[in-house]
Amino acid sequence: MAESLPPPSPANIESLSNSVQELSEKRNNEVPQRYIHKGGSSGGIICASAPLLDVPSIDLSLLISPSPAGVEELKKLQSALNYCGCFQATNHGMSNIYLDKLRQVSKEFFALPMEEKQKYGRTADDIEGYGTDSVLSEHQILDWTDRLYLNISPEDKKRLEFWPENPQNFRGVLEEYVMKLKNLNEFLLKAMARSLNLEENCFLQQYGESESASIVARFNFYPACPRPDLALGVKPHGDASAITFLLQDKEVEGLQVLKDDQWFRVPVVPYSILVNVGDQVEIMSNGILKSPVHRVVTNSEKERNTLAVFFIPGSEMEIGPVEKLINEENPRMYKTVKDYVSIYFQHYQLGKRPIDALKI
Repeated sequence: MAESLPPPSPANIESLSNSVQELSEKRNNEVPQRYIHKGGSSGGIICASAPLLDVPSIDLSLLISPSPAGVEELKKLQSALNYCGCFQATNHGMSNIYLDKLRQVSKEFFALPMEEKQKYGRTADDIEGYGTDSVLSEHQILDWTDRLYLNISPEDKKRLEFWPENPQNFRGVLEEYVMKLKNLNEFLLKAMARSLNLEENCFLQQYGESESASIVARFNFYPACPRPDLALGVKPHGDASAITFLLQDKEVEGLQVLKDDQWFRVPVVPYSILVNVGDQVEIMSNGILKSPVHRVVTNSEKERNTLAVFFIPGSEMEIGPVEKLINEENPRMYKTVKDYVSIYFQHYQLGKRPIDALKI
């Protein structure tokens, strides 16, 4: 689940603020005004005790099997992505020890002294690097989170000056993880197509060559918040990606999904990877596979660490509904689009659901 994809490098209207971690450590039981959500249609009442969402688990090892169990798992995948747009991926090929190592480098980075983290700090007019929410409007409500954004791909967009050298194994662990996810991304785009009785490469063809597609990693640190009823870790949104992979905190919940106009908690399954459909796969599938609206709530007692990796088609690729999914019963729902990410942020900052701008 995305927990928010970064916008293009904006011209921020104010300089960088103190980190949310520093605000949290003051422990004065106050939340600055610019972090307070007023409720309403954009988010409703912030309630951490929402009902639990029954997020299906999908055994990835079965998805390639022609056996009855494999066929059943493929049906389960399609049902899950139509029902709530996400699933818990099991048997993904990564050991518990490895996933714990990945979580550990994230925790170690955010635990560093501020002067060390600021070596990788973003500037006020950039998104990449360590920092807080990008301020794009004087009326914007800010997220209660510190982040480390890194462009992984294409290779010419990778800026190693933002890749931490401390902890020492940070770069190696992250690069290994992304290589594993590249294989999973291709595998799942094929499986999603097969689940809809389509030629397995039809989504991949729209996604484009891996060399031109974008991969963005976002390490998220949510410090304890004195008023979780007022502040959100991430405001409600759908993802601009094709597929998003989220490694959740092993112990602390926080992610919520909007379904049937009600917020539901996403459970923590420590060694599963949460996979969700982004807007661009919803468009390709003509609305059959859903890109879920989601948000992150805060916690008054515990901090939370997560890692989201976004797989985004190349900006030159045309994204549109697959023709075989369009008929009299299911008319075309979306226009064809190029560079959806730029369209996404034009609408997102206005408080609108970007994918709605493409509906026919």
